[in-house]
Amino acid sequence: MAVRLKDIARDLNVSTVTVSKVLRGNSDISEKTRARVLKRMAELKYQPNMLARGLASGKTFTVGLVVPDLVHPFFAEFAKSLSGVLRASQRALLIASSEESPEIEQQEIRTLMSRGVDVLLIASCQPKLKSFYELGDERTPYLLIDRNFPYLAAHFVGSDDYKAGCMATQHLIDIGRHRIAHIGGRDMSPSLERMRGYRDTLAKSGLPVDESIILTLERFEETGDSQGHAAMQQLLKAQPRPDAVFCYNDLTAIGAMEAAREAGLQIPQDVAFVGCGNMRYATYLKTPLSSIDHDTQQLGARAGELALQLVANPELAASSVLLEPRLIQRESTVLS
Repeated sequence: MAVRLKDIARDLNVSTVTVSKVLRGNSDISEKTRARVLKRMAELKYQPNMLARGLASGKTFTVGLVVPDLVHPFFAEFAKSLSGVLRASQRALLIASSEESPEIEQQEIRTLMSRGVDVLLIASCQPKLKSFYELGDERTPYLLIDRNFPYLAAHFVGSDDYKAGCMATQHLIDIGRHRIAHIGGRDMSPSLERMRGYRDTLAKSGLPVDESIILTLERFEETGDSQGHAAMQQLLKAQPRPDAVFCYNDLTAIGAMEAAREAGLQIPQDVAFVGCGNMRYATYLKTPLSSIDHDTQQLGARAGELALQLVANPELAASSVLLEPRLIQRESTVLS
């Protein structure tokens, strides 16, 4: 038979209310009593009945996450880190993919809200966003991740993408490159901010911002490598051709580097590359990729912490958490 709270209370000669307070993390329980209860729970391998707790508290102990692409390493690592934080608080993570479709995204949001998630996290693919409350239950708190809408008063957790763009471009300037191309995305805040950092850094350094070697493409998350390959083939036709490329993300850079190699160019002697994301396998590529690391694991952890705060206090004033990026130099820009 399943272990019940009353069984633990009887074993320790305490009230069921006391055991329940320990389970909920209430502060009006002595540390000695808390330790006894937790020890007995562990001995009996007690698993709380989340359905019963939900009925009693009005919570489902679930958190919803909508991302553009479940296969992309960034969102996979983010979800893993987020899940770890939620697991420690006995909450389950429900994940949905929008497939970079605004219509599918709205459908997934409605589905998760109809399931009564306690809080919703979303990396939105909407070009413009007024409010998620147009899509469902306005009592459900939410926070934006990775992709921000600056004019929307909402919680946000992401990296400082403007600084990432500045950092990548400045590194290419520092290694002596003068004709720096950019392969970027459209509409979404990370791509727009990285491009803004790229443009501002070129201007501050007295280098021209040549629109002919700035390419903006769509659907970078799931097709970044093929998009990068095609974009680099186009850049190689420019006269003079670029001697460096800052790419929106690592997948784009991987495809772009392959196109450069196919054209007989040496990396980084003829053309240098910087990506963004610092994927785990960036070190093991044919040419290890220099990249901007925005600490995906920490992003997931911070988002999880904020989500739990919103569960406890849905009226929490909107705030933004921006993590500092850092440059990881490898052989795609600097010879070993």
